[in-house]
Amino acid sequence: MHLHPLISDTATLEKLCSRLATADFVAVDTEFMRENTYWPDLCLIQIASSEEAAAIDPKAPGLDLKPLLDLLVENEDVLKVLHAGAQDLEIIYNLTRKTPWPMFDTQVAAMALGLGEQVGYSSLVESYLGHQVDKGARFTDWSRRPLETRQLDYAISDVTHLATLFPKMLNRLKKTGRGAWLDEEMHRLADPSTYANDPEMAWRKLRLPNRKAETLGRLKALAAWREREAQSKDIPKGRIVKDDTLGDLALSPPRTQADLGRVRGLSSGWATNDIGRRLVEALQSAGPLDPDEMPQRDGARPGMGKDSALIADLLKLLLKIRSKEADVAAKLIARSDDLEAIAAGQREGLAVLDGWRRDVFGSDAIDLVEGRLAFAIVDGRLRMTRMERSET
Repeated sequence: MHLHPLISDTATLEKLCSRLATADFVAVDTEFMRENTYWPDLCLIQIASSEEAAAIDPKAPGLDLKPLLDLLVENEDVLKVLHAGAQDLEIIYNLTRKTPWPMFDTQVAAMALGLGEQVGYSSLVESYLGHQVDKGARFTDWSRRPLETRQLDYAISDVTHLATLFPKMLNRLKKTGRGAWLDEEMHRLADPSTYANDPEMAWRKLRLPNRKAETLGRLKALAAWREREAQSKDIPKGRIVKDDTLGDLALSPPRTQADLGRVRGLSSGWATNDIGRRLVEALQSAGPLDPDEMPQRDGARPGMGKDSALIADLLKLLLKIRSKEADVAAKLIARSDDLEAIAAGQREGLAVLDGWRRDVFGSDAIDLVEGRLAFAIVDGRLRMTRMERSET
């Protein structure tokens, strides 16, 4: 594989992307910093086909990333290969408001191949290629210039190994007939809405102080205000106000800005400064949360009773058994929310009850809940037993 010198000019990038546009696939990785920023600070982009690989310096003066971004989000003839690519996709979305497609995530593929739920990149490389990944530059400061040779060697190896690893994993998936199992997960990963930082939705990620519409309305307004403040200043939102303080403000809103000086988690300066004024304005503009936005209570699920938690636990045990038998990560088959929904009586709109997931687990899950399947101990080993329902 030909390794290019660090690309820092648009003309060279255009030529590289023109060649890569004819490749069957490209492996993609990024290096970024976000400890002190709201938005990820993109520091390096690595890309490789089966024939060539390069690192691109997005911080180079005058460099236009458009040829690369067009390759990633506009060219659907080239498959984009990533490993645990959610953060890489977030960066690409922030730059383009689009996500790459089609795509293949080797961590998700590893789940389908029964290699675990969160297999690390270095473990996959060692397992498939027999190489030890050098982690010496893993925690380096990628924003500093110039980049050192050891940093570039580390970064470029991520995509060169990935470009070699991908075909081997793809062949194994074809042999097991599980390639289609990845489709739903790939569509979920590539859904642009996953990466949209909508301030109006920020409250959903917070622990709810209670379920009163008035409190949640204030929490929604405060979370949106904090998100916009963090975005505009490009600093982590926790540096604006901590989550716990937002909850306290939603529960016990101050009547005036002067009262902010007595709120735990805020300095006395909030009583007079501009950011304190904007916080109070956000609170004063808040109304009760709309009924259609109210979070659903667990007890409101259909069929949810006092034994539902026990039923969900039995489903978890069944999932563990079936995932082991199928040699696939349990997380790829079903999530805790799916099991709770089945335990509560839901039968529509669940991916676990469709397609291959139903064949591997979903059908048995329904049989267990409805009494047609039971656990039994046979010769000291846990077995599943089909039940004969007697006629009455």
